[in-house]
Amino acid sequence: MTMKQRAFLKWAGGKFKLMDDLRRHLPEGKRLVEPFVGAGSVFLNTQYDAYLLCDINQDLIGLYKIVKAQPEEYIRAARALFCDEMNAKDAYYDIRSRFNKSKDPFSRAVYFLYLNRHGFNGLCRYNRKGEFNVPFGSYKKPYFPEQEIRAFSIKAQRAEFRCISYEQAFELATSGDVIYCDPPYAPLSTTASFTTYVGAGFTLDDQALLARHSRHIAVERGIPVLISNHDIPLTRGLYLGAKLETVKVQRNISQKGSGRNKVDELMALYDETFHLEALD
Repeated sequence: MTMKQRAFLKWAGGKFKLMDDLRRHLPEGKRLVEPFVGAGSVFLNTQYDAYLLCDINQDLIGLYKIVKAQPEEYIRAARALFCDEMNAKDAYYDIRSRFNKSKDPFSRAVYFLYLNRHGFNGLCRYNRKGEFNVPFGSYKKPYFPEQEIRAFSIKAQRAEFRCISYEQAFELATSGDVIYCDPPYAPLSTTASFTTYVGAGFTLDDQALLARHSRHIAVERGIPVLISNHDIPLTRGLYLGAKLETVKVQRNISQKGSGRNKVDELMALYDETFHLEALD
């Protein structure tokens, strides 16, 4: 089995544990396009010639561009915040305040990693004013991911990072590309709507539009799209006509430890064999 590379960020819904299954489902191609790159586990654990990695989170994309261009300078600055005196509630809220006030991309990138590793459950969440508002996590000794940052930087030389919407990412796809979509997942119930990580969140309408965009680009432009989501009747209805397969996966982000059960994961592949008659 191939050794898997961990991302340097903690991330809700990260795909590290799912990579063996994902690799089996991803089509071959020259370039992988990820409209929802997140922590980048799929990017780190696949071998395409090139990558177009997109996200609407400006802080995330800004961080990746800096890690790609100046990893050693970034590591030196970020490491300085990973010490005992900075692993305290007052220090955390001070850095969070500085992050929210800063306009400097490098400083924000350094603070972002600190907040990611010291904040509650590695969540990335903003309020309506666009301010990062995740509370302190109270961890004994937060890990500084130096080797993971270096590995990401090396692989990133094959990648282009863009802060754009998934629709814009689709428009940039060309022949020979493969698209992998890891959107905020559809809620398991009407009360389980913990999907808002950036901005106004990803609505059920957005889920349906993503399915439609995927269908069109596969049928009309011959570009295959793989989407992962919860395996529930809603998503099976949305992805009608795509090739559907179920995978078991451990959920790590949960309000309660008892909620960390295995949930069925759905892999929906749109390609040139998409069954248009399924929509009639």
